[in-house]
Amino acid sequence: MIQNTTILIIEDEIKILELLSRILVYEGYEILRAENLSKAAKLLDNEEVDLVVCDVKLPDGNGVDFISILKNKQPDTEIIIQTAYGNIADGVRAIKNGAFDYLVKGDDNDKLIPLLQKAKEKVVLQKELRRLQAQIQKKFSFDNVIGKSEAITNVIKMAKKVAVTDATVLLLGPTGSGKEVFASAIHSESNRALKPFVAVNCSAVSHDIMESELFGHKAGAFTGASKDAKGLFEAANHGTLFLDEIGEMPMDLQAKLLRVLENGTFIKVGETKETKVDVRIIAATNKDLEKEVAEHNFREDLLYRLTVFRIQLPSLAERAEDIPLLTEHYVKQFCAKINRKTLKVSKVFEKKLINMPFKGNIRELRNLLERAVIMCEGEELTPDLLPTQGQIGTPTELTLAAAEKAQIQRILQLAKGNKTQAAKMLDIGLTTLYQKLKDYDL
Repeated sequence: MIQNTTILIIEDEIKILELLSRILVYEGYEILRAENLSKAAKLLDNEEVDLVVCDVKLPDGNGVDFISILKNKQPDTEIIIQTAYGNIADGVRAIKNGAFDYLVKGDDNDKLIPLLQKAKEKVVLQKELRRLQAQIQKKFSFDNVIGKSEAITNVIKMAKKVAVTDATVLLLGPTGSGKEVFASAIHSESNRALKPFVAVNCSAVSHDIMESELFGHKAGAFTGASKDAKGLFEAANHGTLFLDEIGEMPMDLQAKLLRVLENGTFIKVGETKETKVDVRIIAATNKDLEKEVAEHNFREDLLYRLTVFRIQLPSLAERAEDIPLLTEHYVKQFCAKINRKTLKVSKVFEKKLINMPFKGNIRELRNLLERAVIMCEGEELTPDLLPTQGQIGTPTELTLAAAEKAQIQRILQLAKGNKTQAAKMLDIGLTTLYQKLKDYDL
């Protein structure tokens, strides 16, 4: 038995209260006691309780009715109700109200111990689940947006305001400016945070399969459709669907998307009846949608529905003062990824970064820093690890290949030649690692 599990016993018969206390202390539990519901409520205001054993009939109320009060104060706490002979109805009602279980007074007390153990296991799981959920929410919250410039803080304020609503959001901004980061942050701080967040890049899915991907299909709807399949809208039900590069969506599918936005229904490929969903839409694009409407590439009515709340993300050039903070963040991240001591950032390295154009915005900065960390042989990042002015914006396949080769060599050294360990550190499959060793003649 794990120690420090606290049980609150609510019982007005002192002899039973004393007996239960002795039994449960012997089992290793910490005990709190209350002779009535008023005292129990005060204890719950000041003490964290894991389990409650509560009588039904108490001087100031009914234990079954107390369940809702308990759950409001401490949602993860489980309660076991003790009911008298001939009043099983109390036990049934207790379960409906949210009790873990009930015992009939007069039964062998040995039944209580295993029941408490099961209830405790549930409490532990619930608390761990909440801890993990909180971690996930923090990871994808606005805390994940790095920067203190006025340009980015103003955008964060706007996004936080809309996050707590169900309003459709359109994120605008250049490629690499962090639109998906903002989409996931809006979701994580909404009342849908514990529901699915599903992202799809409309430019990465071919027109032929996009309708099926988004809305699903029935078996036999087309060649290869051997069984029914759910689409991304159903996968995101009660959560959020992020439609990146919405400007690339074909016109015929824009009409179906408009229908979902208007009444929450769509028809699967090969189906005749409607499917209803409750999905929040966040869309993003780097295109000028008004211009696309004028050129008949985008539906004007869909644009109106998408722009309930519009947020324009700044380019990195518009928030250049954030580059030192972003650099510090990514250097720590990439050094940790390869189990390397965090590298220092020289002032001249930082100055050169600030003066770079960064047409690819944060994504380009991130890629340059990852390459610099991989290629660095000393303890400090120096400007020679960055591309020259003439190299910026030119193809980097050879440079990236050299960086990948250097990374593999470094990780193999750290893993002392253990290829299985190296593959894990690189987050790739062992077969992929062997292929790269062959490609790079390592």
